[in-house]
Amino acid sequence: MSARITPGGLRQLGPINWVVWRVLSTVSGTPDAQLFSTLGRTKGTFRGWLHFGAGLMPGGRISRHETELIILRVAHLRGCDYEMDHHIRLGRRAGVTPELLDRVLAGPEAPGWSDRHRAMLAAVDTLVATKDLDDAHWSALAAHLDERRMIEFLLLVGQYDMLATTIGTLRLDRDSFRR
Repeated sequence: MSARITPGGLRQLGPINWVVWRVLSTVSGTPDAQLFSTLGRTKGTFRGWLHFGAGLMPGGRISRHETELIILRVAHLRGCDYEMDHHIRLGRRAGVTPELLDRVLAGPEAPGWSDRHRAMLAAVDTLVATKDLDDAHWSALAAHLDERRMIEFLLLVGQYDMLATTIGTLRLDRDSFRR
């Protein structure tokens, strides 16, 4: 399948977004982070989205390690290989080992999770499936997160669910990474 909207260059992105795309591609270890060279076509909306996303990851109150567990679970549930590719790499830097990744893929019922991580992953599963949390999942998560982190958790799951929808609908190709 080919991309429905091709990644842009300098003319399509404009000079600011082109520089942002180059920096983000370099940091990601790929010659073209196609998500950014495609979404960059939206000009100021792209920069607003980056600001919002950076407030959740890496700038949020939920730890980087837990943020990566959450994102990887969303990407897995949504079948978003593009997100998986990037967040397996980012997760590694945040302490997500191959064994831990296998547990994320197996889900909240896999043995070895703390109550906190089990509650988080179960909430991710429920949010992605139903776009809501029932009282039981809410209470289980609230036992581990304060109100600010509860809101941040919902925004984080929603952001990566929305991103998986955008990536899939645009039919973005997976990025190639430098070794």
